[in-house]
Amino acid sequence: MLQKGLSMVWRICLPVLLAAAGIAVSSPARADLRVCNSTQSLVGVSIGYRTAAGWVSEGWWHIQPSNCKTIIQGPLQSRYYYLYAEDATRGGRWSGPVQMCVSDKEFKISGVNDCFARGFQRAGFQEYDTGEQENWMVQLTDGQSPADTSVTGASSQ
Repeated sequence: MLQKGLSMVWRICLPVLLAAAGIAVSSPARADLRVCNSTQSLVGVSIGYRTAAGWVSEGWWHIQPSNCKTIIQGPLQSRYYYLYAEDATRGGRWSGPVQMCVSDKEFKISGVNDCFARGFQRAGFQEYDTGEQENWMVQLTDGQSPADTSVTGASSQ
């Protein structure tokens, strides 16, 4: 009985002890596309990507100041993703040269042509080459140009 009780204590305490010692306990790797808002403003984010059927743009994800949000859950299916974001408080934006359609309200739009004729606006999206990684993070910061946007990618090996 004492041996069984000790075994249960070790099963409960060992992960805590390993974590306290700085030894990583293996857990499944996360694969996703995350956007982190390092500003002090609410930010609205939209993304674009190519599917077998053509181009798609969708939004808006609202990210509070100093927070991150997962935009795509699971392993990334494309190498290239496109991001356009607006500072909802101060009116700034993170943009790029790739034109896609957006809407004022939540949207998922197929195609990038004839945005105005279809009742949408156009916005310039910045391209991110994920290098075929399964997960990727974009960090939005104050006073940056799109080329200075902090990005990280890590394989989920």
